[in-house]
Amino acid sequence: MTVQQQLQAQVDAALQAVLGDTDISAVSADALRIVPTGNPQFGDYQFNGSLPLAKALKQNPRALATSILEKLEVEAISEVPEIAGPGFINFRLKREYLQEKIGGILGDVRLGVPVTETPRQVIVDYSGPNVAKPMHVGHIRSTVIGDAIARLLAFAGHNVVRDNHIGDWGTQFGKMIIGWKKYRDDEKLAADPIAEMERLYQLVNKQSETDEAVAEQARQETAKLQAGDEENRVIWEKLRELSQDQFDHIYSLLDVTFDEVLGESFYNDRLQSVVEELKEKGIAHESEGAIIIRFEAPPAIADKVLVIQKGDGAATYGTTDLATIQYREERWQPDEVVYVVDARQANHFMQVIETNRQAQFSDAELKHIAFGTILGEDNRPIKTRTGEPIKLVDLLAEAQKRAQDIAREKNPEAGDEQLAEIARVTGIGAVKYADLSQNRTSDYVFSWDKMLALQGNTAPYLQYAYVRIRSIFRKAGVSVEPGTPIILQEPAELELAKFLLKFPLAIDTALSDYRINALTDYLFELAQRYNAFHENCPVIQSESPLRESRLALLQLTGDVLKQGLNLLGIETIERM
Repeated sequence: MTVQQQLQAQVDAALQAVLGDTDISAVSADALRIVPTGNPQFGDYQFNGSLPLAKALKQNPRALATSILEKLEVEAISEVPEIAGPGFINFRLKREYLQEKIGGILGDVRLGVPVTETPRQVIVDYSGPNVAKPMHVGHIRSTVIGDAIARLLAFAGHNVVRDNHIGDWGTQFGKMIIGWKKYRDDEKLAADPIAEMERLYQLVNKQSETDEAVAEQARQETAKLQAGDEENRVIWEKLRELSQDQFDHIYSLLDVTFDEVLGESFYNDRLQSVVEELKEKGIAHESEGAIIIRFEAPPAIADKVLVIQKGDGAATYGTTDLATIQYREERWQPDEVVYVVDARQANHFMQVIETNRQAQFSDAELKHIAFGTILGEDNRPIKTRTGEPIKLVDLLAEAQKRAQDIAREKNPEAGDEQLAEIARVTGIGAVKYADLSQNRTSDYVFSWDKMLALQGNTAPYLQYAYVRIRSIFRKAGVSVEPGTPIILQEPAELELAKFLLKFPLAIDTALSDYRINALTDYLFELAQRYNAFHENCPVIQSESPLRESRLALLQLTGDVLKQGLNLLGIETIERM
C-alpha cells in the first residue's frame, strides 16, 4: 500500500468509529481523501474532511476533528496528528516509517506504484494524420499526449488499445487522383513522395477553385473511387502506402506505437446503416435534402445541428465517428474511449458524444481530451517563414541538430556516433517534454532555447540529473542490493525520501482528467530535491552503513526519473 492508502485506511476506520451508520452521502468521496499538505511546516499529509462533514451534519468542525483524531491508530506511520485551524488534521511521517517504506520499494520494479484493482478497457484515439499530406507540427500534440496517456494507463494496470484513426477518405482524393493521372513527376515522387503528393493536391485544388469543370471532375473521380473503380482504387492504395511510410518513419523517431490503425475508409460500408438507424430512432431528420440531428441540449453545444448525410448523399466526419463508435463497441467492448484531438473540435465531439448517448451505440464513457495550439514567438500558430505549417519531420530533424550542436560544444572529445545518440535522445525528448509539461488545454509558445536548456523544467535537465546519478555509481563501482538498511539523517535526504514515496500520487494525478503535466511537475521537483541532496549529503565519501543507504536513495531516484520519463515516452542515457 502507498503512504496515502495506509493513512486513508486509518482515517476511514476512524470515521466509521465516530459516525457509524450516519448518512454522509451529501459529502463527496474526494472531500474525505488524504492529500499532501501545501506547506511542509504543517506536516506531510492532511485530512480536510472534518469541515464538509461538520457542515453536512451541522456540527462544530474542530470538535468533529477531535473525535476523529481520538479514534485514529496511526502510531506506526505518523507522529501524533495535530489539529490546525478550524479542523484540519495534519500528519507528520515518522522517520522509522520512512526508512522502512523506502527500504520496501528497493528492487520493486513498480517503485511502489500499485496496480489498479479495477482495470478498465480503454481505447486511446490519437495522432490521426491524413493520407497524402505531410505530418506537421500540429500533429505533435495529439501524438505525444495520446502516447503518454496510453503508457500511463497501461502502467496503472488498465487494458489499453492504442488506435490511430487515419484520414484516408473524402473529396480530396478525387483531386489527388486527377493530379496523379495528369501531373505526376515520377522522379520527384521517388525523391520525396510526400512533397510530390502535396504538390499534386495543391495544384489541382487551386485549379478547382477557379474552374468548375475541374471541381466536377474531382467529384466524379471521388465517386468512382468510392464505387470501387479499379484504376482509382490502385492509385488510392499507392497514396496510402507512400503516406504510411512517412508515418512509420516519424513514429519510429518518436517511439510511438499503435495496436490498431484504421482509415476512415474502413467504416465506409457502415455509414448508411448508421444514418438509417438514427432516423428510425427519431434522432435524425431530413432537412432541405440533408439528414441532420438537431440538439436542444446540452447548452454547451454551440452548433445545434450535426449533418450526418449531405444533400448529395455524402456522409460526414460525424457519420464516420458514429460508425467508429459502433465498430469499437463490437470489437473491443470498451469502458472508456479517449479522443486526443485539439480544442477546436470540441463542439464536434460534444455533438458526437450526445448523439451516442441518445442512440446508445456504446455504453463506453466517451471523453474528448482537448489540447491547445503551439504558438510562435509572435503568439500566433507556429508556421514557416512562408506561412506554411512546419513539417514534423523537419521539426524533429532540427531538434536533433540543435541538440547535437550543444552536445558537441560541451563534449568536444565525444565521437560522432555518441554525439548522434545524445542528440537523438535529448533533442526528441526536449520536444516531447516541452509539450507534455504544459497544461494541455492551454496554448504555448514554442522556444528552442527553453526546451533544450540544461536548467529549468526541461527534459535535458531531468536527463542530466539521471546521468549524474549513474556517474556516481560508476565512480563508486558498486550496486545496491534489495534489503539495504535505510538511514535518514539529514533534512535533504528526508525530503528526498518523502518525495520518492509520492510517485504513485503523481501517476494518479496525471491520470485524473489526463493532466500529464502533473507527472512532469513531479519529476522536475524530484530532480530539484535530488540536487539538494547531492549538495548536502556526501555519498561516496560517507562511511558505511550511511554510504550504502545514500546509494540506495540515489538508485531509487534514478529509477523513478527513468520510469517517469519512460511513461512520457522519453528516453534516458548514461552519459551526456
